[in-house]
Amino acid sequence: MHRERISENVYWFQSEVYAQVTAGVVVGPQWAVVIDTLALPDETLSIREFIEHELSVPVRYVINTHYHADHSWGNCFFPGATVVAHTRCRELLEERGIPSLEAAKKQNPALRQVKIVLPHMTFSGGDLTLRVGKKNLILSPAFGHSEDGISVLVEEDRILFAGDSFIPVPHVVDGDVDENIASIRQTLKLGLENIVQGHGDIILRGEIDAAVKENINYLNAIKKSVKAIAKKKNAAELLQEIRIEDCGKSRVYLGGLAETLHQSNLRALLYKMDGG
Repeated sequence: MHRERISENVYWFQSEVYAQVTAGVVVGPQWAVVIDTLALPDETLSIREFIEHELSVPVRYVINTHYHADHSWGNCFFPGATVVAHTRCRELLEERGIPSLEAAKKQNPALRQVKIVLPHMTFSGGDLTLRVGKKNLILSPAFGHSEDGISVLVEEDRILFAGDSFIPVPHVVDGDVDENIASIRQTLKLGLENIVQGHGDIILRGEIDAAVKENINYLNAIKKSVKAIAKKKNAAELLQEIRIEDCGKSRVYLGGLAETLHQSNLRALLYKMDGG
């Protein structure tokens, strides 16, 4: 697992095991806030060990940017912490997360010790603010990747933990392409120093405009490409001809997962355009 100090009392973690998924920690004088958990117990426990033994504070809050397993299933490894999320995140973890975990445990012994911990504190409209030492964390809706997505802005440092609303290849299978475009556009209004993507590397200030443009262009390109073939009888077969490079992305992103994400985006868009 990679670890980096982004600014004073703000840390970033990136999995070396699963899809370069990320998590964050903001540390105050008496306690810390964890932003997302990683996919496997060992990595999540390593984050907790770093906070408790090297930073010498307990974890008081865990924020889930959305309900997907690689961002929320590690809640159980922070006993006593208050889990914070969007209201819909709690609902989806209960509806989908619990049965998904039971199925996954049968395939992966490493998940035997995992249990779903539902968010204790939720919000649905507007923003929610948490104070950590001298820093304000502003939690805001960030839909598109999923219908429960939120982002976390470290106000004083202008660092945005964007969750999966901002990743190297936007993924909208469980969300909405237009809502994802809106969430990505919103980042330009925040005067950011860094964007911590839900997967992949940190985006620095000088790279933000280009990354925003690339992601929006990609989402518009796949919308246009799928719309052009949607009425054809062999539309599903033609999806294979819509190359990720022609839509403005590289297939090498996320350790080679980019093409898989791209094709699943295309299938999801075709399914929706075809009326389900």
